[in-house]
Amino acid sequence: MDWDGLQYFLMVARHGTLARAAQALHVDPTTVSRRVGALEKALDQTLFERVPAGFTLTAAGRALVPHAEAMAAAAARVHAGEGRAALSGQLRISVSEGFGNSFIAPRLGAFAAAHPELEIDLVASSGFLNPSRREADMAILLARPRKGPLITRKLADYSLGLYAPAERQDWTEAVEAAPLSRAAIPVIGYIPDILYAPELDYLGEIEPGLRATIRSSSILAQRRMIAGGSGVGVLPCFLAEGDPALMRVRRAQTIARSFWLALHRDVAQQPRIRAFIDWLDSEVKEARGLLAPS
Repeated sequence: MDWDGLQYFLMVARHGTLARAAQALHVDPTTVSRRVGALEKALDQTLFERVPAGFTLTAAGRALVPHAEAMAAAAARVHAGEGRAALSGQLRISVSEGFGNSFIAPRLGAFAAAHPELEIDLVASSGFLNPSRREADMAILLARPRKGPLITRKLADYSLGLYAPAERQDWTEAVEAAPLSRAAIPVIGYIPDILYAPELDYLGEIEPGLRATIRSSSILAQRRMIAGGSGVGVLPCFLAEGDPALMRVRRAQTIARSFWLALHRDVAQQPRIRAFIDWLDSEVKEARGLLAPS
């Protein structure tokens, strides 16, 4: 099978558009289109569906990805020289906004410096890309997926608590002394009808029937609103501990959740995947006290 054609195919599969694939390959988009078209003709299969947002893999395209990945890994080993197989290619990780921005992002520099030939996409947002559909190499989710050709396991447990602005000692005392429903203090939380994961519906674990009156789809925005004095709300401890603008209240009330790692079984043994997982496991183990403080 022609490696050049597969290389162009793999770049379009990873990047989703001709323009981004062409930029990664340092060629023009017309060349990418021509090479992919030639590969489809040679295989007599349609590998991509052309959609307004770019290119999405067909079933035949998804079946071809692991073969192209294997050839890319072999090419990287040859390029790096025997005994010195540098990691290269694109690594795309889908992760929740809070964990991605506050835990992974500040630590990622060391991993990137160790593997300078990797292109790393950290997709940290409200919602997740789907490894089953090859939208990402791996996802760090709030619940274990129950279907799809995935390898899944628990990555880490983490804790959430109720936080108030540090400057509002009166609120802290009121929350400790009485139910929030009687304290006349604004409650900050997620927007219920666009909640992207049921695990985030946790205000009822603080008090039955508790509702947020100031809402955002972003946990980072919620943190800033609490720190800025807009109200009280639930935050992951790894996001809030150590922030002098925040005060943990009702420390006996702890909400327990877990992060789950999911990746398509076809990419599980790719060297760049294994390297990132090993690195992340080490970081999580070292920060266990921050993620789930006793």
